[in-house]
Amino acid sequence: MSIEQSRAKELQSIQRKIIKIDSAFAPAIKNYPPCTFGLEKPKVTHYQSLVRSVIAQQVSTAAARTISSRLEEKCEGNITPVKVGALSAKQLQSVGLTGAKVRTLSELTEASLSGKINFRKFVYLADEEIVSELVPLFGIGRWTVEMFLIFHLGRLDVWPVDDLAVRRGWNNLHNNSEPIKPKVLRAAGEPFAGMRSVVAWYCWRAS
Repeated sequence: MSIEQSRAKELQSIQRKIIKIDSAFAPAIKNYPPCTFGLEKPKVTHYQSLVRSVIAQQVSTAAARTISSRLEEKCEGNITPVKVGALSAKQLQSVGLTGAKVRTLSELTEASLSGKINFRKFVYLADEEIVSELVPLFGIGRWTVEMFLIFHLGRLDVWPVDDLAVRRGWNNLHNNSEPIKPKVLRAAGEPFAGMRSVVAWYCWRAS
């Protein structure tokens, strides 16, 4: 059995477990597209994924795509720490990045080039260890790292309670009259330990 087949089987098993724990998820699991975390090998590197996440912060999808494309051109078709590190702050700003994002990319690039952050060891690190490696960098908060863990690394037990859409989806699925608070949602996710990323997937779909 391939890694992809094994993960697909695991995701199917998780769907059944989620419904068993909380039947409110049954309609979402039945009607929405199945979770695909970890089924496909990422098309970009860890570094490129984080660069794209930073670019996408607080801008539209179209704007993020344009800025990423311009940066790729500056990097001669391939965004790498070496190529980004060779660009000046003025060159980075010229692609449409704010001063704050230029600082974030500069710190991320320097950490990568110096070996302070070794992306190769991420596969061996626990989720919280990766959070503690990346969050000290300027402009990279916990939510950004959680999205990286879920969508890029395919980690299955990340619970992004600060994500508004996750909370909204939870409220919709449970017909909550009052919006759930992050602290309450964190506790509500405990029974799903080991599969909280998949729970988040269906919350997003239901938002």
